Amino acid sequence: MQDSEPIKALATELNRLSEIAARDSKIKFTSLAHLLTEEFLKGCYRDVNHQAGAGIERVSYATYGEDLEGNITDLVKRLREKRYRANEIRRVWIPKPDGRQRPLGIPVLEDRIVQRGVAKILSAIYEPDFLDVSYGFREGKSGHDALKTLELSIMKGGVNYLIDVDIKGYFDHVDHKWLMRMMRERIVDRTILRLIGKWLKAGVVDFRINRVRAGSIFSE
Repeated sequence: MQDSEPIKALATELNRLSEIAARDSKIKFTSLAHLLTEEFLKGCYRDVNHQAGAGIERVSYATYGEDLEGNITDLVKRLREKRYRANEIRRVWIPKPDGRQRPLGIPVLEDRIVQRGVAKILSAIYEPDFLDVSYGFREGKSGHDALKTLELSIMKGGVNYLIDVDIKGYFDHVDHKWLMRMMRERIVDRTILRLIGKWLKAGVVDFRINRVRAGSIFSE
């Protein structure tokens, strides 16, 4: 049975970050990496997609969980001793209905765990800056919520036109230097910034997935 006290303490700490960020939009956070504790990262392990494909190390969710205590303890030790290294990303290509292929990056499980932890910390800080009408990549919000809000707006507001806009390849063209510069406006914890920098610079191992002529089976 999970110990609820450490989990409650972590939730309280994240809420405190949100309150501080909401009170002062100019404050810079200097000490965040200490939140990446064993208990916190075990929770992040449980949060990641259980069914997601394995990264280049081919370690599955179930396999990692067979010795979760030992694996997380070792991970936290490497993080604290600055020995953690971001692994290369396994990229596969998924066929689209129009004949093109969509790239999908699959980090190794351990990287996904730490990324999940850092994302929780950053979300606590940046969440107060978002408007209620923002739905993308936010905890507790989804595209389905956006569609429901849109439907209500159309029904109540008498809307005559809808404009659908998409930024092609947005995440493929993010300027990493500007991204880090913007991060430093609020985050000055060197460990957190170093982790993000490692992930941005991680290499990619490319795999091609081709449709087998006999049916809808895929093979690398």
